[in-house]
Amino acid sequence: MSTLLYLHGFNSSPQSVKAREMQQYLLQKRPDIHFICPQLSATPAAAWAQIAEICEQIRTESQGPFGVAGSSLGGFLATQVAEQFGVRAVVINPAVNPHLLLKDYIGEQVNPYTFDRYLLTEQHMRELSELRLMEPTCMDRIWLLQQQGDEVLDYREALDFYRFARVCIQKGGDHSFIGFHHYCAQIIRFLEL
Repeated sequence: MSTLLYLHGFNSSPQSVKAREMQQYLLQKRPDIHFICPQLSATPAAAWAQIAEICEQIRTESQGPFGVAGSSLGGFLATQVAEQFGVRAVVINPAVNPHLLLKDYIGEQVNPYTFDRYLLTEQHMRELSELRLMEPTCMDRIWLLQQQGDEVLDYREALDFYRFARVCIQKGGDHSFIGFHHYCAQIIRFLEL
């Protein structure tokens, strides 16, 4: 059985719109694909340890291929999965420099989905910086889905960082990636699941 690992973004959850749309698509059209969308730890090093453990488990227990998709901070982490585990990845409006972007959020946070409270610190920014790939070798296995109207991230950073990946850039849209459900089948095809 093939496996799709979906990674949500900062202060998000498996209940996010895109995660639910992908899960619904798989239930209706591709029930042969095992869907994993964990509630990621709020802090970067803990989230990465969680993701790496899941990937190792998939490799050990699954008989089929696996791919990863992620949105925003999840896209940043999905890129790391592609690099470390040699799989294909789809990144949706990904954060390229989250250690810079999230500096404005340092302090107490509340996840609007889970209502968990936690403290985001400078140490967490260092953890994000350490996770950033300086010379990725996985770009031939990545598909960037980017909307120019993203109000949270500068889309040009993603276009520059992922310039050697497959790129789909759309005018308009927003950080949620409007119309994501139209891409579910193409994502599965790209991931070769």
